[in-house]
Amino acid sequence: MAEVYASLPAAAQEPPKRLVGWSKVKLNAGESKEVSVEVDPKYISIFNVAQNGWQLLPGEYTFMVGGSSQNLPLKEAVNLK
Repeated sequence: MAEVYASLPAAAQEPPKRLVGWSKVKLNAGESKEVSVEVDPKYISIFNVAQNGWQLLPGEYTFMVGGSSQNLPLKEAVNLK
C-alpha cells in the first residue's frame, strides 16, 4: 500500500499529518513500481466556518509518502500562494 500524508500550514492549526491519498500496490519481493496517487484538494483544505465552505490556506504544505504513517521515507514541501 502506498500512503500519502500531508502536513498543512501552521495557520491551519491542524494535526501534524493527515492521510490524503492511497493506492493498493502488489509487489513481489525486491520489486518496485512507480505509482501515481491523486489528492482531492478538499483533503488538504480546512472548513472555514465564517465562509461556510472549504478553504485552501496559503503557506507550506509538506507531502510524505510511504507504506504506513510510521514509515514515510519520501517527503516534498510545496508553497501555495
